[in-house]
Amino acid sequence: MPASAYTRTKQPEQVRRALLDHAASIAMDHGVSGVTVQAVAAAAGVTKGGLFHHFGSKQALIEGLFADLLARVDAEIDTAIEADPRLHGSFTRAYVNAVFTGKAFGFATPWAALSMVVVTDPSLRRLWNNWLKARLKRHRATDGTPDLQIVRLAADGAWLSYVTTGQTRMSADFRAVRDRLIAQTRPLARSRRR
Repeated sequence: MPASAYTRTKQPEQVRRALLDHAASIAMDHGVSGVTVQAVAAAAGVTKGGLFHHFGSKQALIEGLFADLLARVDAEIDTAIEADPRLHGSFTRAYVNAVFTGKAFGFATPWAALSMVVVTDPSLRRLWNNWLKARLKRHRATDGTPDLQIVRLAADGAWLSYVTTGQTRMSADFRAVRDRLIAQTRPLARSRRR
C-alpha cells in the first residue's frame, strides 16, 4: 500500500476526501472514463471495499465528484455575491465570473473539459439542473429578468465553445466577451448602499 494509506479505521471524512481528490486527479489526467474503482482505491491507499463503503458504485463516486465540484462553485459564487456592491444581477455576475475565470469551474481549470460529461450523463445532468434551479429560485428577486437570463445563457455558450475547441487558456476575445457580459448586467443595477 502507498505511504498515504489510511491505517486507522476512524478517519471516514479523511478517507472520503482522499477518494474524491484522487478520483478528481485521475479524471483530470485521463478523463472520467479513467476513473475506475481499482485506480481510485489504489491511489487513495484503500481497498475497493473501503471505496465502496463511501461510494456504493463507480457512478456514485462520479456523482460525488460532481456534487463536490458544485459545492466549490457554490462557495465561490456566494463569496462573489457577498463582495458585490450591487444587488441587481449579483448572481449573474458571479456566475459569469465563475464560468470564465473561476477557480472551481472556470475556463482555465481542468474541470472545464470534464464537466462536459454533464451533457451526456442523466444523473449528472439532474445534479446540475437541481443546483441551477435552486440558485435561480434563491436569486429570483435580483436576477430573474430575461436580460440576465440571456447573459447567463451566453456565458454557457462561451463555456461550451471553449471546452469543445480544446483551448487551454482564455484568449483576448473571450476576455472581451466576459467583460461585455458583465457590463450587460449593470445598466439597471441598484447599489446596496444608498
